[in-house]
Amino acid sequence: MPDAVSFSSAQEGNLAKPTGPLHGMRVVEFAALGPAPMAAMLLADMGAEVVRIARKAPAGRPVAELFDPALDILNRSRHTVTLDLKRPEDIDAALAVIAQADVLIEGFRPGVMERLGLGPQVCLARQPALVYGRMTGWGQHGALAHAVGHDINYLALSGALHAIGGAGQPMPPLNLVADCGGGAMLLALGVLAARLHASQTGCGQVVDAAMTDGSALLMSMIYTLNAMGQWHQQREVNLLDGGAHFYGTYCCADGKWLAVGAIEPQFYAALLATLGIDDPAFQAQWDRAHWPALRAKLARIFLEKPRDAWCALLEGSDACVSPVLDMDEAPHHAHNQSRQTFIQLGGVTQPAPAPRFSHTPPATPRPPGVGEDCAGVLARWGVGADWLARLCPSP
Repeated sequence: MPDAVSFSSAQEGNLAKPTGPLHGMRVVEFAALGPAPMAAMLLADMGAEVVRIARKAPAGRPVAELFDPALDILNRSRHTVTLDLKRPEDIDAALAVIAQADVLIEGFRPGVMERLGLGPQVCLARQPALVYGRMTGWGQHGALAHAVGHDINYLALSGALHAIGGAGQPMPPLNLVADCGGGAMLLALGVLAARLHASQTGCGQVVDAAMTDGSALLMSMIYTLNAMGQWHQQREVNLLDGGAHFYGTYCCADGKWLAVGAIEPQFYAALLATLGIDDPAFQAQWDRAHWPALRAKLARIFLEKPRDAWCALLEGSDACVSPVLDMDEAPHHAHNQSRQTFIQLGGVTQPAPAPRFSHTPPATPRPPGVGEDCAGVLARWGVGADWLARLCPSP
């Protein structure tokens, strides 16, 4: 695999020597649900040193553990410390860590961190150059700022959910748009932009990342089409929502699916030529009135062969056709294997860090909970020796 797209060595000795473009950045993450853990994972993947502070529940189980912590991909490549944030002394320990940080990430509802004594005013007093990243669904202010919600609710308010799904019903696209795209990735971009400013000025700030804002931002192209009169509010009648016969999915003879994206005229022509279609009706590519009938014709054609037979004919050609792979199949596809798009950590198959860097490739991530040196990490982060035995007890 070429050096330009490779990861650093995954040997044990390399795990203690993080690499990547964010090597040297220190991040404190307050464990939460939703996109905040993914944002922290993105920064850790790029080489930042991330310490995750988990809150103790009454039974001693960290509050934010929804999944098995040993299998939770979003928790990879960081050290976790469990604190009782209702105890003043534990708050002091958290503030000692924050004082050494470049970035703080929290994903609680507005006001929670302030009530804990860990709000922006307190933390920026300890570390004036701190970037305080706040991840919420509705934002730190606004009519719904204190309301509960999940990805589907934030997506609904942005206009995005209405545009996604079949003709008869909006359909949530997993949690990819609001949580992951409009949430985690927007927060990661925001804290990096603010960190660049802080490194130049010494002035930290609060980054208010709201999933409603991010979901709306991701819809910029669709709002452009809407403003141009090229988007209809009905679903499955538009270019990118499955309405166009040349942009959508088709079932094959074996029940598996193909994705077709032959938008440009030359790619559309390649699709028709490769399929041997000479029906003149297909020449009216952009006549929306013909789309349903042409989609039905293509559907009948694709039902004639199994998916992989179509892939042998079409994949990699200018026809813009790809197999719709499930999560068991995707890691074994030749392209994904050639780019090492998926890796295995602790027996768990998962996406590799992205994007790729030619000069500062990130190291292979650490599995959750592997290679942790809690006392050593906290000592480097300014927590006194009297705390370490209690915070990181010996097994």
